[in-house]
Amino acid sequence: FGGPAGQIALMHKELVEERRWIGERRFLHALNYCMLLPGPEAQQLAIYIGWLLHRTAGGLVAGILFVLPGALVMLALSSLYVLYGDVPLVAALFFGVKAAVLAIVVEAVVRISRRALKNRVMVSIAVAAFIAIYALNVPFPLIVLLAGLTGWLGDRIAPALFSGSAHGKDDVADFKGAVDLMFERGELAHVKPTRWHAPRTVAIWLPLWLGPVLLIWWFTGSASVWTEIGRFFSLMAVVTFGGAYAVLAYVAQAAVQSFGWLAPGEMVDGLGLAETTPGPLILVLQFVGFIAAFRHSGSLDPLVAGSLGALRTLWG
Repeated sequence: FGGPAGQIALMHKELVEERRWIGERRFLHALNYCMLLPGPEAQQLAIYIGWLLHRTAGGLVAGILFVLPGALVMLALSSLYVLYGDVPLVAALFFGVKAAVLAIVVEAVVRISRRALKNRVMVSIAVAAFIAIYALNVPFPLIVLLAGLTGWLGDRIAPALFSGSAHGKDDVADFKGAVDLMFERGELAHVKPTRWHAPRTVAIWLPLWLGPVLLIWWFTGSASVWTEIGRFFSLMAVVTFGGAYAVLAYVAQAAVQSFGWLAPGEMVDGLGLAETTPGPLILVLQFVGFIAAFRHSGSLDPLVAGSLGALRTLWG
């Protein structure tokens, strides 16, 4: 529970401090790396550590079990939301959840901004990004691209203003966890890069990822809600940098304004449900996929369609 910040803190306590599966320095380096990748950083960190310890099988087990309990709970809550959301007692419950979610998001923004915005230049970039997406409706991928380009140019013009501080510092108390000892004994040969490792990985996993999207497009057509869900969430999977909180603005903009799947207040309801379930906060996307398919079910039973939409969102 508690979103990515709480999950990473719990993983650090369990894996570094108590179980000592991985050393402090390697954990922080892995976290920095995951923060640079699109997608939920806490789940990626779990996958990485599972892969270090037990190769591909360990990564798959860690990643699936990290998200599966919360996904099942979210599916049940989404069903209750569409069936009983208009009941006064349930509506009052969601009204209270909205207020709590607002406080959670504001606290997260304040906490993250204090760590990330080190000077006026970074504050200016953050303000410009907010204005672009909120007032000007600039697409989120374009904002990410422009922010990255600004940082790249700024690092060459004024490096002191654009140098980011890492999660870990040189004075971090380091010790050798199980993974570090396995490295010293030469038991982690699978982590060493080879010429064919990346091409082989892409050749195996890319068709598995995009295959369902292409099949859905082939059987339902380009204008169906199923194709829209597949295309949108597949695109989002590769452009959502900055963790779960950064993703929310992009998803809300697209789901509410571009596709019309949700009303503005329903996005807040979905975020509230995601905050109350275990697993990554990004499970709010499952709620979006469920609602979109539920309301455009066609010949399918709405609950069946919603469940399939939620499953497709998880796959993306």
